[in-house]
Amino acid sequence: MANIFSSLKNAYNLFKHVDFDKLEALSKKVDLPKMVETISSLDEKQLSGMMKMVGGSGKNKELPPIEGDFYHLGDEALKEDDRELQLKVRAFLEKEVKPIVNEYWNRAEFPFEIIPKLAALNICGLTYKGYGCPGKSNLMEGILAMEMARIDTSISTFFGVQSGLAMGSIYLCGSEEQKQQWLPLMQQFKIIGAFGLTEPEVGSAAAGGLTTTCKRNGNKWTLNGQKKWIGNATFADVLVIWARDEDDNEVKGFLVKKDNPGFAVEKMKDKMALRIVQNGLITLTNCEIDETDRLQNANSFKDTAKVLRMTRAGVAWQAVGCARGAYENALEYTRTRKQFGKPIASFQLIQNHLVEMLSNLTAMQTLCFRLSQLQDQGLLKDEHASLAKVFCSLRTRDVVSKAREVMGGNGILLEYNVARFVADAEAIYSYEGTKEINTLIVGRAITGFSAFV
Repeated sequence: MANIFSSLKNAYNLFKHVDFDKLEALSKKVDLPKMVETISSLDEKQLSGMMKMVGGSGKNKELPPIEGDFYHLGDEALKEDDRELQLKVRAFLEKEVKPIVNEYWNRAEFPFEIIPKLAALNICGLTYKGYGCPGKSNLMEGILAMEMARIDTSISTFFGVQSGLAMGSIYLCGSEEQKQQWLPLMQQFKIIGAFGLTEPEVGSAAAGGLTTTCKRNGNKWTLNGQKKWIGNATFADVLVIWARDEDDNEVKGFLVKKDNPGFAVEKMKDKMALRIVQNGLITLTNCEIDETDRLQNANSFKDTAKVLRMTRAGVAWQAVGCARGAYENALEYTRTRKQFGKPIASFQLIQNHLVEMLSNLTAMQTLCFRLSQLQDQGLLKDEHASLAKVFCSLRTRDVVSKAREVMGGNGILLEYNVARFVADAEAIYSYEGTKEINTLIVGRAITGFSAFV
């Protein structure tokens, strides 16, 4: 009798969960008795597999966190206070920058309202000692460059020009008086800087072919020529301008103020990449500069190269950030986007793309970690920075391409946060030394022969 009541109870509980309308509709399509017999004959493994196929686990699957640092390099390498700073910067970028970048990128305008908030983070001139700068490691600087580029490469570029190229030129090539005058204010973003090396007809050939000239007349220098692609140029307060001395043919550096007579700048328009960065075409027409505004320790292109060597490592980190941003957004998309009744992240071909992206990203990260370690140890050479720039800018192209691919048509829409990375990767590929020039720097180092023309 107890068995009968138990069976009736189980049957009652079963019927409570049966939708008889759906059951009737199903009976018109399949032989229900045969289907029940077939299912009841399955073993546990077969039944579990079938339930996974139809999504019948009844539970919401807990997915792993989206994490572009797959080998946890940041966790292992950073001190506790540096890790806290990294997370603080990440939170700022997520809250203050990410919600607005698509709008500003689309309009090719700069969000000036974030500058005071960036200043409050106290990260500008991060590696410099003194002058109000934090004096932290090059590794920490690289990681923060990655964090910025992970959200937007344009903002990372703006910061790199200010903190790296402009402040770096003064820090490495300026006199003590010039450092005291400019660096504390630039560190607080009270003065915005720019770096003018590239010219309309001179990019890769800057080492020996600058057409912008300077000539000394007593305590004055006269500058003539043009500079192109100069980030921050349209609103910078002071610009580091590199020019070839007509007398000794060596490259000199100058601090040119925005209101200096003979200085003019025009915003470059219609860019397909780094649209938030305000690049300018600078024209110098008999622009007179005092000797006190010449960088006192910049006497040849070798001094300019010191600045480029330092910042080229930062560009490699920017490439990592660009790739990481594309990868993480693509991964999130594939886990929520459904086709054929399932998230596309469950498809084998999509997983293959994601793993290839992560492989490239992880290789880039480990390369840049070692590069920054060499920099902190005082062992960094031109070829080290150039190899990282070549590899990372190439691999970033691969990552952003696959990120766009797994998102299908949505990958070209700004709202899905990958299209910007696809476009901006092209700028990273070219600036701070093209693939070809950096390849020749590494080639010279490993073969002992210079292949430069």
